[in-house]
Amino acid sequence: MTTKPLRAGLVGLGSMGRHHARVLAGLEGVDFVGVVDPFGDKYGAAQGAPVLGTVEELLALGIDYAVVACPTALHEEVGLQLAEAGVCALVEKPVADTVEGARRLVQAFESRGLVAGVGHIERCNPALRSLRARLEAGELGDVYQVVTRRQGPFPHRIADVGVVKDLATHDIDLTGWVTGRQYVSIAAHTVSKSGREHEDMVSAVGRLDDGTMVNHLVNWLSPLKERFTSVTGERGCFIADTLTADLTFHSNAAVATEWEALRAFRGVSEGDMIRYAIPKREPLQVEHELFRDAVLGKPADICTLRQGMRTVEVAAAVLESAMGMRSVSLQPEDLATSGT
Repeated sequence: MTTKPLRAGLVGLGSMGRHHARVLAGLEGVDFVGVVDPFGDKYGAAQGAPVLGTVEELLALGIDYAVVACPTALHEEVGLQLAEAGVCALVEKPVADTVEGARRLVQAFESRGLVAGVGHIERCNPALRSLRARLEAGELGDVYQVVTRRQGPFPHRIADVGVVKDLATHDIDLTGWVTGRQYVSIAAHTVSKSGREHEDMVSAVGRLDDGTMVNHLVNWLSPLKERFTSVTGERGCFIADTLTADLTFHSNAAVATEWEALRAFRGVSEGDMIRYAIPKREPLQVEHELFRDAVLGKPADICTLRQGMRTVEVAAAVLESAMGMRSVSLQPEDLATSGT
């Protein structure tokens, strides 16, 4: 018996929306039936789907789910429209521009039993998926520290949020996801050097609920584009480059210490280095396949709205910390409920 294809729509044909349109048009088991963008298809990216002016017109076509890729400030409004119509949604990150908006979206979709996810695409990066699996298998032992660096030139596609909500949310989410832990405190400093009203650089130090130390450096002010994640633990250090989807392991070496004065110090020395061969599928393709399967009721490791809400809460704490020049504590949710 052949399963009827899901009918999917898209809201927004901006920089990210155009990529979503390309993937949706070729996604197995899905019919791409329409796009909403009040400015039309300026780049010819709609892949033959009709371009509509309003969400109401898209809903009138009869859709099973929609991808929300409009500006962040509109995520809540569009998401609530979809929830009220009984339509599932994959919302680009961050899920909303405020904590309150994120909570309203969670309530709207959960109360109706609708599948909804957040496009935290780093969860689909091959290097990070391999890293998470290896951490879950205990290959690193106890985890001590997670360090991320995400920097590069200013992306002109961004106009409504600063670097914390646009870029740092990637690192906040991936840190909680790969470790399976939650943030309990954060201290941050931000600067704005580009003349915009929003911050364009942040440095943050945090702690997870198992005591793991976290460091994030994120900016839009560097000519060097870098996407670096390292996880250090009792058996060595994993380093993931999410630009190239490479994962490397630097192991601790078992070397005897002959110097009497140093024997009391439990240090480590450099051991073997392993660069893993990883199948490298496009992360956005994987993200769409997972969400499609979730809508169909199949097991699928998507970023839920509740997890996306938690990331927005941590990002808000980062900004609160920077503004108040103090550390901010976060109340961890029940892991069974939040899934992070």
